[in-house]
Amino acid sequence: MADSSGEMNSRRRFLVLATSVAGTIAGVAVATPFVLSMMPSERAKAAGAPVEVDISKLEPGMLLMVEWRGKVVWVLKRTQEMLENLKKIENQLADPSSEKKQQPAYAQNATRSIKPEILVVEGVCTHLGCSPVFRKDIAPADLGADWLGGFFCPCHGSKFDLAGRVYKSVPAPTNLIVPPHTYLSENQLLIGSESKESV
Repeated sequence: MADSSGEMNSRRRFLVLATSVAGTIAGVAVATPFVLSMMPSERAKAAGAPVEVDISKLEPGMLLMVEWRGKVVWVLKRTQEMLENLKKIENQLADPSSEKKQQPAYAQNATRSIKPEILVVEGVCTHLGCSPVFRKDIAPADLGADWLGGFFCPCHGSKFDLAGRVYKSVPAPTNLIVPPHTYLSENQLLIGSESKESV
């Protein structure tokens, strides 16, 4: 009888332990999806995360398009002629000195950039969010004799120069937005992280 009682106690302990372990495993399995649902998804992290861009192969006059936070960001390597043309049209611009806060403080200058030859702007028209077209050709018939290259929004006719500054008397009210950015090295650009220092 004593042997039988000891055997039953041993079985009882085993069943209690096995049930506890199984219950714990089931509890973790049920709780895991709820805990994970509260954490940001990989897609959400990527939507706001800084984007690294290799600009080593960017030739003068070439435009590179990058996606950051679901928006197109343009990286333009300007030629010396393009930089010189920026000064020639200032009297035709609505905000030539970039006084409205459409750029970080380190890009509130004549070229709206950290490095004069590299422009980084969001490719979104400040009128209704359309996507302007890069038109580096000088004085095309459809844009007028004063056009020295820039961005043209075909939806409503807004025009921006090669620094993303808006022309006067067009629907867009402000210059294109310069996103926060910095240089990790001479040829590595980081869009989405702000720093006043450049390499």
